[in-house]
Formats: sequence, structure tokens, C-alpha cells
Amino acid sequence: MVKSLYSKLAIALLGLFCLLGVSIVILTQVASDMYQQEAVQKLNRDLARQIVAQKNLMQDHQINRKGLKEIFDMLMVVNPSIEIYLLNFGGDILAYSAPPGKVKRDRVDMKPIKKWFEAGTVFPLTGDDPRNPGKKKVFSVARIPEQGPLQGYLYIILGGEHFDSIVQKLKGSYIMQMSAWWLAASLVFVLAAGLLLFAYLTRRLRRLATVMASLDIEQTADQLQSITAMDRPPGDEIDRLTVTFKQLVDRIQTQMEKLKKADSLRRELVTNVSHDLRTPLATLQGYIETLFLKDKSLSAEDRKHHLEIAIQHCERLSKLVDELFELAKLESHEIQAHYEPFNISELAHDVVQKFDLSAKEKQLSIQIDLDPGLPFVNADIAMIERVIENLLDNAVRHTPPGGSIRLTLSPQNADIAVGVSDTGCGIPGEDLPFIFDRYYQREKTRTAKTGYSGLGLAIARRVLELHNKPIRVESTPGSGTTFTFLLSAHHPA
Repeated sequence: MVKSLYSKLAIALLGLFCLLGVSIVILTQVASDMYQQEAVQKLNRDLARQIVAQKNLMQDHQINRKGLKEIFDMLMVVNPSIEIYLLNFGGDILAYSAPPGKVKRDRVDMKPIKKWFEAGTVFPLTGDDPRNPGKKKVFSVARIPEQGPLQGYLYIILGGEHFDSIVQKLKGSYIMQMSAWWLAASLVFVLAAGLLLFAYLTRRLRRLATVMASLDIEQTADQLQSITAMDRPPGDEIDRLTVTFKQLVDRIQTQMEKLKKADSLRRELVTNVSHDLRTPLATLQGYIETLFLKDKSLSAEDRKHHLEIAIQHCERLSKLVDELFELAKLESHEIQAHYEPFNISELAHDVVQKFDLSAKEKQLSIQIDLDPGLPFVNADIAMIERVIENLLDNAVRHTPPGGSIRLTLSPQNADIAVGVSDTGCGIPGEDLPFIFDRYYQREKTRTAKTGYSGLGLAIARRVLELHNKPIRVESTPGSGTTFTFLLSAHHPA
């Protein structure tokens, strides 16, 4: 659990509070000691001066032993924590109030003493403690005499060894203990409140992590909906992360649905292609085997008939394979439209001429209806030729003998409308939404006699999609069908 974000935040918060607690304790102790020293020094600032004013401690550099002893005895009774030292003007200790053997040094540093007499001195001011070499303590000092030639100094340590023991007792006092306990309790309370707050703030993140860890594409959207309300604008970063993850899951679900649909279409395509390949291949194999086995017994006319049928099935197979490759390239984006201006009227006449022979064989008439002075169109001429060919081929196959086919070209706003209509059998309404699906054929037309691969309309729609143009169809069963699409007119600058 230490790897979780909440655990790391909790450990970091605990470390910060421990550091804060130690810092507060140290700061409080230092501040308390400094304040106590400042208060003691300010209260006893004039103590040395008052003693010097009352007693003549030195006369002509001679120590008044009797007066000094009286002061020592009096102060030991009044305040035993005070230590008194008589110094010469160089800082050497001449006499002191401590028992023999207690004083460890024979002189004190004069810098703090000289600073004492300067204006604007900041307290607490510490000086050498003769009993503790290397330790500094607050003091009070006065010149001897107060007025006149300097003979020495009365140097008073305001917190001696007895004072140190009192400080230690104060540190163990009830108030200090209570303060420490209150401080510890406050830190624990704030720490607990911080952990609860972290738990509250990271609860959505933990739930999101749980959903992501147990990712189920079909159920994740519902789980995310329970984490945060998606009908309101995202608030903090966790809300935005949740929304982004939900959008990602939605896209994955959409892609999976497309993949499932594509896989279904692929399976259907493979089945349909296998069916239509099997039929001409079986027929082709049968006629070739017949020629191989009965070649000597067949007449020249029968042999020719068998070969013609075999060639027809070869052509059908070749056309089917070519259209499969063409549609695969169009759908894989290997082919892009190369726009150029060209005369759509000339292209229409050229395509219609290709179907003259097949139309006459079926006793069909193909007419071109176009407005004079049509502008050029801007498109891929080879792709548009393919679209018109597929639509005319579709019309020729589905129009009974004696019918008619019409190719119309007319301006429509900034485009040119191209329409192919026939008087054929028409398309039932339930089939209209599917006629552009690849390999879609109505069951009654799915026969070996049609020779139709079912890819022509799919190719036409894909070509027009590359031109960002739709194709529309209108059909009435028994009356005919009309396909219409638009091409962008070319307007030279």
C-alpha cells in the first residue's frame, strides 16, 4: 500500500508534522530561554551600579575586603543564584563570591563589558562565566568608582549554577509538560484531519484507478458515470481526467463496434466472393474437362460453343478480381483523387459509346440530355469515368428489352448534376439503404447468369466520397431507378 498516492501523501504529511513539531519545540525552548535571560538582565540592569554606589569596594586600587564580604553575605541570602566578581580594568579576577575551587578561569573577556556601556545596547547581552569556561551568561556590571578614575569593575553573573538547576526544574515543571502535551495533541489532531482530508480529496482518484485497473470496455462507461456527474462541467483535474478517460473509452467502444462490423462485412464478403468464384470456376472446369475428355467426339460447332462459354467465365472472373482489387485500394486510401478541369460533356459521350453495342444487343436506347454551354468540372477524370461506367452498366443489366436509359447533365448552383436513369425493374424500398454496400445483391439477382460482382455501386460511392460528394438514388419498383451525384464546376480566375 506504500506505493499508493494516498500512502505517499500520508507519509509526507507525517514527516512534515514531525519536522514541524520538532521545530516548534526547539524554537519555543530557545525563545523561552532568550526571553528569560532578557527579562532577568533588564530587571537587574542597575544591580551592580547600586552596589557600587552604596559600598566603597576599592580605594587607590586596594580592595575593601570588609565591604566586599558584607555584600557577598547579603546577596547569598537575598539571591543565592547571583555570583559576584571584582575585576581590575584589564578583566583579571581580583575577588569573587564563589567557594574556593569553583572558579575555573582568572579573567573575563572585556568586549561584552565595554559594549555594556555603549548607547543602544541590545539585550540579552552575555559575557564569560568564570565557573564554566566557554559558556556565556547574562550579567550586570558597573565601574569602580562610579565617577572618577577607573580602578576596576563589579561583575555580577545573574544566573549561576543554582540558576541552571532551577532552569532544569522549570523544564520538568507541570506547565511545561502540559504545554508539550497540548502541542503533541494539536499536531496529532491536525495530522488526523489532514489524512481524512487527503482521503476525501483522493477518493475519486482511487475509484478511477480501480476502474482503469479492472478495465471492461462494456461496463467502464457505467462505472465512470458513477464516479462523477458527466452532465456538469468538469471541476478539478480529477474530473477532467475522468472525462478524458471516459471519452477514450467511448472512442475505443466505437472503434470496437466498427471493427466488429468490418469483421462481419469481411466474413460476408469472403463468403460472397467464394460463392461467385466457385460458380464460374466450376463451370469453367467442367467445360474444359469436357473438351479434354471428348475432344475427338465433339463437332467443331460444339467445341467452339464450349470455348466461348469458358472465355465468358474467364472474363467474369477477371472482372470480379479487378473490382475487388480496385475497391480494396480505394478503401485503403492508396488512391487519392487528382483534381483537374475537364469537359464533362465529352466524357459523357465517350462513356455512352462504350455501351452502344451491349445496349443494341438488348434492344435498349441510351440518350444524353445536357444543357449547352456546360462549364468544365474539377475532379479526377479517370475516377468519374469509372462512376458513370458503373452506373450505366448497372442500368443496362437491370433494364428489360425495349427500355431506355438516360444520362443527364445540368447545372445546379455552383455544381454540375449528373444523373443516370432507366426504365428497369426498380429497387424495392427495403433494399435502397443497402445497395451501396459492397457485394450487396438481391437474392433474385444473385445468379450465375447476371455476371455481376455486386461491387460496382460500392466503387462508385467510394470514388465520390474521395471527392467529398454524396450519391443519391430514387427508385419505384416496376418503373425504374435514377442515380444522381454532383461535381464541382470549374470557374477559371
